[in-house]
Amino acid sequence: MHVNLCIDKKFMKNKLTPIDIQQQRFTVKFRGYNPAEVDSFLDQVTETLELMLGENETLREKNHQLNVDNQDYKSREESFKRVMLNSQKVLEQMKENARKSSELIVAQAEVDADNIISSAHTKLEKLYDEINELKRQRIQFKTQLKSVIESHSELLEISNIDYDEKTEGDVKELDFD
Repeated sequence: MHVNLCIDKKFMKNKLTPIDIQQQRFTVKFRGYNPAEVDSFLDQVTETLELMLGENETLREKNHQLNVDNQDYKSREESFKRVMLNSQKVLEQMKENARKSSELIVAQAEVDADNIISSAHTKLEKLYDEINELKRQRIQFKTQLKSVIESHSELLEISNIDYDEKTEGDVKELDFD
């Protein structure tokens, strides 16, 4: 025997429970349904509804847990996005600082190089001045030495002439004729 149950929508809105099904009683009429079959069917419906409600509750719990997990993942994703953005900003700032630092190093190196070159030019000028002074002193010394040699040479010549004249006179005095 096939039983067609028509449950009205008002009854479904009240959330039918297995207990409601077990406690449901029907009035018996002449030529009505077999009460044993109806009770057996209601028992099957009760078991099925209990299973479905249990599965439904399990699915709701799983759904709730999945929603909680999803929120957690979304929160983590947002955190990761913030961390990535902050990391990107820090990286850009580090790049900018490195660029500025390298520019400062290059500028300082250029200043140092200019100072070294300036110092070298100053030392070179001093060396040229010292070389010119030494050349001047050499020329002066050479001139003075030449003058001393010439005056000593003249003195020697004068001295030799005087000596020759004196020795000639001394030899004449000793003349044994």
